Amino acid sequence: MTVTIVGSQLGDEGKGGVVDLWGDAADVVARYQGGDNAGHTVVEGGTEYKLSLVPSGAVRGKVGVLGNGCVVNPATLFEEIDDLRDRGLDPDVRVARRAHVIFPYHRVLDGIEEEAKSDSDSEVGTTGRGIGPTYEDKAGRRGVRVGDLLDPDVLREKLEYVVPQKQRLAEEVFGVETGEEFDIASLYEEYRRYGERLAEEDMAVDAGEFLADRLADGENVMFEGAQGTLIDIDHGNYPYVTSSNPTAGGAATGTGLSPGVVGGGEVVGIVKAYLTRVGSGPLPTELGGVVGDTPGYDEQGEGENEELATYIREEGGEYGTVTGRPRRVGWLDVPMLRHAARANGFTGIAVNHIDVLAGLDEVKVGHSYDLDGEEVFTIPATTERWAACEPNYRTFEGWEDTDWGRVAEEGYDAVPENARAYLEYVSEEVDADVYAVGVGPDREESVVVENPFE
Repeated sequence: MTVTIVGSQLGDEGKGGVVDLWGDAADVVARYQGGDNAGHTVVEGGTEYKLSLVPSGAVRGKVGVLGNGCVVNPATLFEEIDDLRDRGLDPDVRVARRAHVIFPYHRVLDGIEEEAKSDSDSEVGTTGRGIGPTYEDKAGRRGVRVGDLLDPDVLREKLEYVVPQKQRLAEEVFGVETGEEFDIASLYEEYRRYGERLAEEDMAVDAGEFLADRLADGENVMFEGAQGTLIDIDHGNYPYVTSSNPTAGGAATGTGLSPGVVGGGEVVGIVKAYLTRVGSGPLPTELGGVVGDTPGYDEQGEGENEELATYIREEGGEYGTVTGRPRRVGWLDVPMLRHAARANGFTGIAVNHIDVLAGLDEVKVGHSYDLDGEEVFTIPATTERWAACEPNYRTFEGWEDTDWGRVAEEGYDAVPENARAYLEYVSEEVDADVYAVGVGPDREESVVVENPFE
């Protein structure tokens, strides 16, 4: 049995909490794309675990796999593993030999390019973690993979090939003075040691074979996506996207299992009851408001909308797990969800944060767009066209604040009636049943309607 957890929006939908919620039935949790630019927060018994690379199932003691579609910063990986061990957990994490490795020069180049783009207001708003440059090297067939760290001779040979290219790029194209991040000898020693630890702890695997064997033994596997559909490199609002495929198809290419295995299981879309994003790009239902110098904010949104955006941001704790940046806030964008449902094939959805909207007199959703005088019901293919869309709103009566812990205990019928009307509207629009409703950050603060593993 497989279950794939996919972000249906722009990331930050609460995927980590959902992985943890259903993780007890899983034997293995596999990340299939992204790197330490992901921020997954799991809360267990009031204790918060913020993970950017280790799969969220680690909190439940499940085997974690970083698939070949991931890019791995070994420093982050071992730091997270050591921190979890210090906190009394015993994470068992395996890493695909085919996964690509992030080096310090990738992070430097990430920052250089974002700074260069800022001169023309075209920065993406990346995390600066070197994700894009690592995927560039992967596509350019000059990357270093996890398996290369296990062979010192191969590691040195590959560094001697790629590092001088990166140094010339930084110095001769961008005019930046380089330092130890581009020193072959120090990089070799640091990453050789990472390879030794991977070997000592028996962490490196052929991900596809490893997962296929577990499935053949009758175990349950959960695929954990990072980010969300609208920042998928192929299906998102390019160029304001990540450099991998968070959509369900990425679970196949990013693990080495077939599309039939992924599609033969459940694909659960995670929906935040409103909309947020960190970084640049259009956001038709944005409520507005300027927060610091975060890229992508409009100067509009003074007054009531700005106050509402601030209220939702504070109530929902809408600050990036990885970056700490305040998230932009908007009403739920349903054309976005329709696009995500088509691209992923949701068999069910989990809707988070309905408690954050409690107490508002009314809750709006962008039901469709006006574009060139026509009503459209899904997002256009180009970012420029999406930016030209004007949302058509539907208004729902608000729901009262309540004892959400009691709601989680008593089940779906205890969800306030107006909130249920909202949930059922979303379910109908994406043609998928509601499997869970998040009413708070803790594992116990979720209304479980259906467990996809059962």
